[in-house]
Amino acid sequence: MKNAPRSTSLFGPRRLVIAAIGLAVLVGGWYLWKHKGANDADSGYRTEAVQRGNIRVTISSTGTLSAISTVTVGSQISGQVTDVLVDFNSPVKKGDVLARIDPSTYRAQLEQGDAAIASARAQLAQAQASLRNASLDFQRKQDLVQQKLIARSDFDLARAALDQAKAQVNSAQAQIRQQTAAVKNTQVNINRAVITSPVDGVVLTRKIDPGQTVAASFSAPELFTIAEDLSKMQIELAVDESDIGQVRVGQNVSFTADAFPDRQFKGVVKQVRMAATTTNNVVTYPVIVTVDNSDGTLLPGLTVNAEIEVSSRENVLKLGNAALRFKPNDDSPLADLQPEGASNGPPGAGAGAGMGQDLQTLAAILGLNAEQKASFEQALEEMKQRQAERAAQFQQRSGTQQGGSSLFGRGRGFGGRSGGGNADPSMQAQMRARMRDRLNQQFTAFTTSLDPAQRGKWSAGVDALLNARRVTVYRLTNGKPEAISIKIGASDGSSTEVSGRDLHEGDQIISGERAATGAK
Repeated sequence: MKNAPRSTSLFGPRRLVIAAIGLAVLVGGWYLWKHKGANDADSGYRTEAVQRGNIRVTISSTGTLSAISTVTVGSQISGQVTDVLVDFNSPVKKGDVLARIDPSTYRAQLEQGDAAIASARAQLAQAQASLRNASLDFQRKQDLVQQKLIARSDFDLARAALDQAKAQVNSAQAQIRQQTAAVKNTQVNINRAVITSPVDGVVLTRKIDPGQTVAASFSAPELFTIAEDLSKMQIELAVDESDIGQVRVGQNVSFTADAFPDRQFKGVVKQVRMAATTTNNVVTYPVIVTVDNSDGTLLPGLTVNAEIEVSSRENVLKLGNAALRFKPNDDSPLADLQPEGASNGPPGAGAGAGMGQDLQTLAAILGLNAEQKASFEQALEEMKQRQAERAAQFQQRSGTQQGGSSLFGRGRGFGGRSGGGNADPSMQAQMRARMRDRLNQQFTAFTTSLDPAQRGKWSAGVDALLNARRVTVYRLTNGKPEAISIKIGASDGSSTEVSGRDLHEGDQIISGERAATGAK
């Protein structure tokens, strides 16, 4: 007997399980979406998350590729070009013949000079013979005049003839030297009729052809241009005056060329020249970048678009610039918030709230011994006590105005809502100068105990802390906003490096207020 076919049901156990799982996923997704929407509606703020990553700051510029050393080969003599042995792009070695100029004129001059030398030598022989005869005559008359057998005038004539013969010999010898020098000069010109390469390289340009006449009457005409070594090239960038202060020798440069759109090349800043150029009231400075062209891809004369890497920060906390630019409205609840330790304090208290911890971090990298550590801790404790005393004195003097507002209005403190970002630059400079003087006084004993290397690091670190830019941002913690003061560093245009003792990766920083909240 055949088995009866097994019946299937639309609501079988397996399909029911799958349907139940799908329904649970849908319900859970709807619940999370609804919950998130409720939270967003409750908070009423747009936020940016603090992330960890890299910040790369660059300066963009354009320039032209060229060989590091380019030699112009010319001609020092005039004449007709008989041979041209190289062409464009020809590789050459030092001493290779590039071209020849007809030396016929100079060879004729050489023969003429040889004849003149021979004539001068004949004159010298004649003068030497006359000198010998005059010398003998002078000796005879010298003996006779001593015996008073001839007149004194005859002796004087003999001596004059001897001097004249000597002068003729000297003249003939000088004539020989003169003609010899002329022959050597002619020989040099004959050698110059052969144009050779002064360096190893590649011929970039050729400006002559066989049969062409070269005229070198007043200046040496240019015949060839030779690039000495195209395996190493350079770029001359024109950097704007507003950016030149950030450029340093040794910084990395990346660039592209329109001829090779799919490739990116690398270079290094070699020189920052002070020869400024002004074009249409725009001041630029030339920056020389060296480039490795071992594969011979790059060509002289190419226009490149370059980016100079002036700063590179790796694995740092960074925040979108929208959160740093955010400023709450005057009627916003955020306007009454201030970073911890900044409200109702003296000017600059907010900026210096984290100075103690920053100084501890700086001291930790100096490698202090026990005595130096004790001196530092004592100075740090005295600094904190004086800060607390100044804050209390300021609060007593300022009191409150209209519902507890501080002297600066609505609890904003020094620098307004931006935590110092909008403060007067001259006031900021004065504040930094006063803080530097106070630190120098409070840590005098400690800095005296440091060795020169430690003292240099300490001084540089303190300057960096005082010059650091600080802003106030607003963080959402468990749905509630709070103001915190942070330091900002390098920026790539979209994100900025941030740091602070209360700042952590993943923190939600307010970047805007929703319309509904702003209307409250």
